[in-house]
Amino acid sequence: MDAVILAAGEGTRLRPLTCTRPKPMLPVAGKPIIEWDLEALSENGFKKAYIIVGYRSEEIKNYFGEQFNGLRLEYIIQKEQLGTAHAISMVKDKITEDFLVMNGDLITSKELIKNLAENHKKSNANASLCLVRVNNPKEFGIVKLTGNKVIDIEEKPENPEGDLANAGIYIFNKGVFDTIKSIEKSARLEYEITDAIRIMIDKKEVYGFEGEGRWIDVGRPWDLLNANEMVMKEMKLKQDKEVILEKYVTIKGPVHIGKGSIIKSGTYIEGPCYIGKNCVIGPNSYIRPYSTIQDRARIGNGVEIKNSIIMSDTNICHLSYVGDSMIGEKCNFGAGTTVANLRVDNDEIRIEIKDKLTKSGRRKFGCLMGDNVKTGINVSIMPGRSIYPGAYVEAGSVVRNTIYSE
Repeated sequence: MDAVILAAGEGTRLRPLTCTRPKPMLPVAGKPIIEWDLEALSENGFKKAYIIVGYRSEEIKNYFGEQFNGLRLEYIIQKEQLGTAHAISMVKDKITEDFLVMNGDLITSKELIKNLAENHKKSNANASLCLVRVNNPKEFGIVKLTGNKVIDIEEKPENPEGDLANAGIYIFNKGVFDTIKSIEKSARLEYEITDAIRIMIDKKEVYGFEGEGRWIDVGRPWDLLNANEMVMKEMKLKQDKEVILEKYVTIKGPVHIGKGSIIKSGTYIEGPCYIGKNCVIGPNSYIRPYSTIQDRARIGNGVEIKNSIIMSDTNICHLSYVGDSMIGEKCNFGAGTTVANLRVDNDEIRIEIKDKLTKSGRRKFGCLMGDNVKTGINVSIMPGRSIYPGAYVEAGSVVRNTIYSE
């Protein structure tokens, strides 16, 4: 069985992080989101994956090349973002048997893919949906079943009647391509795969199976932090042999430290956390649980990092604090830069998404910072603020609103 990964979208809800990379390339626990999915496919014996790319497609192509762990990769460019059904239709002439489709902004496990494939084969279905239980059914497509037969799917219902959601992972036979031909554009002016699925439901051709295994949907900024924490809880974290640990370094709990990294004296690291290759940490730094520090980052003297994702080649200079944040590549923090992650009134943090302040559901959330941002000394960044790639923040500034690059 071949697989199709839908990875062409812009990921506008995750700006400014996606201004310079496609959403599937955002890092979670040391790897791009899409790499976790490719691992799950290769471990299940899939031999080929078609990756539908569009926005900043070269980022994915250059990172993975033509194969991954024995999985052959072929890239298909969706020049116009015309929806999920349109993206799937682009493999029509390449598919010869039943095939798996998954959204590229999910983090899945080997067990989840295996469970769906086995159930699909047993049922002899024309289409099978992977289903998961969710805490916020108003934000998903909610599925109704009779036995394992799907009888209805309702997108983002105001008054949901259940919590069993469409996970965005499907197995179809070739008949789906004829069904896609018959659908029209949605209100979003896109061809939606859920519209094709509804037609198949009316023909009693669709089965649904509750998934067993990891499933994480990364749709909004805070989902990245949640995913980072969930994945690291499951990982087997260990230090590379070629790591330098100076005297008086304390490492508590499971911690990954990559080849060539130097942990300087007085540094205290609490796992689980992930430190990449060729990093320099310390002296006297404090790295708290669920932090991910990507390759070649420098965390300076007296710096504290709490539950954050720090991308590659970024420098967090001395006497700085970063809490519950996502910091892009090649950023440079001036000494004494502080990222606040808690409102004085303890209210939940609101984050600007598509020019609208959106409730995050979190009491603690820091900063969304794009690539190549520089801050002067003693900058204070208020909770939930975004700074776009290439921006410079003047020394002594208090960041109360979104900062865009010139």
